[in-house]
Amino acid sequence: MKTLYPKMIMDALATVTYAGTKKNLVESNMVADTPSVSAPQSEDEPWRVKVVLQFARETDPFLKSTVKSAEAAIKYHCGKDVEVEVLTEFKSKPRPEPGKMLPGVKNIIAVSSGKGGVGKSTVSANLAIALSRLGYRVGLLDADIFGPSMPKMFGVEDVRPYAVKVDGRDLIAPVERYGVKLLSIGFFVNPQTATLWRGGMATSALKQLIADADWGELDYFILDTPPGTSDIHLTLLQTLAITGAVIVSTPQQVALADARKGVDMYRNEKVNVPILGLVENMAWFTPAELPDNRYYIFGREGCKQLAEELQVPLLAQIPIVQSICESGDGGKPAALTSDTATGIAFVNLAQSVVTVTNRRNREMEATKIVSVKNDSSSKY
Repeated sequence: MKTLYPKMIMDALATVTYAGTKKNLVESNMVADTPSVSAPQSEDEPWRVKVVLQFARETDPFLKSTVKSAEAAIKYHCGKDVEVEVLTEFKSKPRPEPGKMLPGVKNIIAVSSGKGGVGKSTVSANLAIALSRLGYRVGLLDADIFGPSMPKMFGVEDVRPYAVKVDGRDLIAPVERYGVKLLSIGFFVNPQTATLWRGGMATSALKQLIADADWGELDYFILDTPPGTSDIHLTLLQTLAITGAVIVSTPQQVALADARKGVDMYRNEKVNVPILGLVENMAWFTPAELPDNRYYIFGREGCKQLAEELQVPLLAQIPIVQSICESGDGGKPAALTSDTATGIAFVNLAQSVVTVTNRRNREMEATKIVSVKNDSSSKY
């Protein structure tokens, strides 16, 4: 049999077209190293050829067909009795598996509400900033895919995240503002246009914001979840081991009824995410000109009563103050100031969250992600 050498292998690979670029493997710079050729040690042994092809990612749709075509081309040009081994490597490392994402994050806190309009996003933003002011490393994910509000609340609507390469992967660099690392789908869509996505598109986008971002080392990762119980919540539960949930509600009975449903979702036997406590937002109204007066517009201490009923802590009672709305709309959340009643309230909330999280970590096992089952009889 004639002698084989690397150039013959390269010439054979030059006859294989890669569908992703419409060019051959050599022109596409996909041959990672000089092909290895091993001569037979006896007449009974074949020539052995080893080739390494480099793809952009492990999920390349043309990977299998390209490998088979490369093997066939080498055998056609160099002999059918040649033993061919085509190995693959990837420019980008694969996405971590669910449950193994965010290895540098110590605590993942889901901020939830049973219904919309109770100030959940306001609480999330101010909690994140207050934790940062206490000296913790904090990240905040706006998981409300269809109604993102964090870019406006942080005053970064015009900012666009950029890509960075970390450990061989192209990742999104979160926007940093007020000491908080922030990502939201709002950075990537037109704020004037409705996001008309099916559930699968929304959950895929959410996973990208979690797994394909450079969150780095964090003490607290705050998830601002959408209202209610939905596909988004299930995706988060199947993707991340959530340390605990903070439930936000107003004292109004209709809001409290929905808050119970939110608590039930996390306490479901298939979920088992601890409830760190409740936050009573809009607990009372205090006019700026009468700072000592309290008017209980939505009822009095409804969340306190619910917390006692559910045997969970009442983490904070946040009053209605005009400045909270104005500061959020202006991109400067109330927690940035420590000389106001609302600023103090959010710092106290952050301290309470730290306390209950530390106690939860001492007394309870780590949360496990919700397993994905094909059993149609399973709720999840």
